[in-house]
Amino acid sequence: MTEVEKKNIVSKLQKLVGKGNILSKQEEIIAYTTDTITRDLAEKEYYAVVFPTSTKEIQDIVKFASKSGIAIIPRGAGTNLCGACTPLKNSILMCFSKMNNILEINQENMYVTAQPGVVIADLQSELDKIGLFFPPDPSNLAVSTLGGAAALSSGGPKTFKYGTMKDYVIDLKVVLASGDVINTSTKTAKNVSGYNLTQLMTGSEGTLGIITELTLKVIPKPQAKKVMLAYFDTLEDATTAVNTVILNKIVPAVMDLMDYNTINSIEDFYPTGFDRTAQAALLIEVDGAFEDVKNQLQTISKIFNDFNAKSIVLAENDEQEHKLWTARRSAYGACIQIAPDILTEDIVVPRAKICEMVKFIQKIGKKYNLIINIMGHIGDGNIHPHFCLDRRNTRDYNKFLHAKKELFEKAISLGGTLSGEHGIGCEKADFMQDAMSDINIDLMRKIKNAFDPKNILNPYKIV
Repeated sequence: MTEVEKKNIVSKLQKLVGKGNILSKQEEIIAYTTDTITRDLAEKEYYAVVFPTSTKEIQDIVKFASKSGIAIIPRGAGTNLCGACTPLKNSILMCFSKMNNILEINQENMYVTAQPGVVIADLQSELDKIGLFFPPDPSNLAVSTLGGAAALSSGGPKTFKYGTMKDYVIDLKVVLASGDVINTSTKTAKNVSGYNLTQLMTGSEGTLGIITELTLKVIPKPQAKKVMLAYFDTLEDATTAVNTVILNKIVPAVMDLMDYNTINSIEDFYPTGFDRTAQAALLIEVDGAFEDVKNQLQTISKIFNDFNAKSIVLAENDEQEHKLWTARRSAYGACIQIAPDILTEDIVVPRAKICEMVKFIQKIGKKYNLIINIMGHIGDGNIHPHFCLDRRNTRDYNKFLHAKKELFEKAISLGGTLSGEHGIGCEKADFMQDAMSDINIDLMRKIKNAFDPKNILNPYKIV
């Protein structure tokens, strides 16, 4: 890219979005070229970061990019963990922070329509005021945006009971690679007229189209909820207790697992009174009608005691509940005290295989002398090992790459897969051939080509 070429492109983009909605200096752009997984991108050049304010502006940018053969990288808050919004070639980076309006909250039909830059926590707060509930609850919900969450089909702790983003997206307004605009469905609760384009777009990581508006299902807020924390001396007791809870026909909103390393890292970072001697802790949230919540807590406590729980802590008020949740959500941040880089994976295995998978992760940690904090959503088998290291140490980083490969191989061998809620991006694309058949991958590539024949939308991601 010559300086003249860049100036011409920037000048044309300024005409489309205005000078106040574009960044073009490399020192400004670099902050938008990575996600939570740090990558060495300083040596690359990018045309600009654009901040569209409407679907029409996005259309104009896409048409220009298509005509010029320039890639577009859609970006939400940049909190993803798989390189999904990382540009791998000279690109226009598209940030939606100025499209952050909740357009409609429809109480009668139980949906909300919003722009992609709306922060999930802000939406939840607005809904809470009128007794409605949007369950997808990623740990970074204080900054995570709806567009990015839909693009990656994000989940979070409440997935076991309530599902992920794909279970709440009713309709999407999408700008295609051609510059055309489509709605993938309608605002009705049900629609089986043709192929399900809404589900195809949800989780496609911006490779098939650019989401400019979302219509999302919302549900009534539960009458009551309670949070408890239980400690165990063994992983076997913790995982067996969880399975027994489910066999007793109880479906908690949250069932999260934290291992010994995670418990102690959190306690160092955000002192909460955690039991530092426990090998495992289970954070449980139950919700529903008042009497149901009371009965569930009694049954769960009995089961946990039957499986040798060291102790059970029940949050008695909102303040204690908030403290437990803040501690749980700080699991990732707590790792920063250990090492400058935290590389988090996102495997899923059948729930019956969680204990075996966690022990395997601990084993490869010892094998490669790597610090690994393990936590996850035990109810749905989604495990997040946090590898704590310094990527500048080539030896340690290479050990991580070997450990990562073994991690994926083990998860697949147990009937699991590469990701439950973080996505594939460019970080896991090379492992897709291990997770699915050549026929599946070929079909996905054909779908990509049908939507984006010039490969300008977030290229070189997923497959």
